[in-house]
Amino acid sequence: MAELIPLPKRRERPAREPEPLWRDALGAQLRRIRQQRGERLADTAERAGVSPQYLSEIERGLKEPSSEMIAAVAGALEISLVDLTAAVGDELRDRSGDRAAGSSAAVGVQTALVLVA
Repeated sequence: MAELIPLPKRRERPAREPEPLWRDALGAQLRRIRQQRGERLADTAERAGVSPQYLSEIERGLKEPSSEMIAAVAGALEISLVDLTAAVGDELRDRSGDRAAGSSAAVGVQTALVLVA
């Protein structure tokens, strides 16, 4: 009878939280800005030219809006795309716990600016 040779055990990696999604951070940021301005969802949606339902879905991270939709909502909230993108980038960094200083922070800003362009 053949001898069974046990396979080496795999090292288990520690469980990691999934990285936050851009659409979740974007939606949270848009909602925060809208609420800080004391605006109703319907009012912001009307100025942006979208339905309140669609804006609600964006804010809840259920929709992946096009760049045109993001620009329309940002415009309705009187915030530039650069400022919005930077705020979303900051939120993503905060959520991931990656607070490394120096070059990685500069890369994050460059990445955010590329996303806006």
